[in-house]
Amino acid sequence: MIAETVCSAVAAAGLGIAVVTAYRKRYLTATRIAAYALVPLGLVMTGVVEWLADTAFSPTAWAGFGVLGLSWLLFATTRTVERRRGGSRKERKAAREPAAPAATAPGASAPALGQASSRGQSPAPRQKPAAQGDDDFSDIEAILKKHGI
Repeated sequence: MIAETVCSAVAAAGLGIAVVTAYRKRYLTATRIAAYALVPLGLVMTGVVEWLADTAFSPTAWAGFGVLGLSWLLFATTRTVERRRGGSRKERKAAREPAAPAATAPGASAPALGQASSRGQSPAPRQKPAAQGDDDFSDIEAILKKHGI
């Protein structure tokens, strides 16, 4: 009798936490919490706590199996939604952040652009200066030359 009361209290508390989580608009997490909260209630209703008491013909036991089935369905639904969204919350957050380009080697003071000549290869040809009509790009070209690009 005490075990059923404790399991019912745990289920009620879990469902309360799920409601609070859903109020915070974290529906996937709230559904998962509700699924976990329904497991003890389903186990009590199936008669696992008192397995010897007419499990096979008890309508309460079959209702408990229905609750366990509902719990499993909620778990499966949340997993499917999570996979369609592209993984866990941390993985989606990491995918949104752009990767920082590594222009220079660690500890280097300038980009390693002119290293081709040191290996016996010819350096990349320089582009010709802009024509007189390209005054719009002259300031950009000056900035790029200042940075050695």
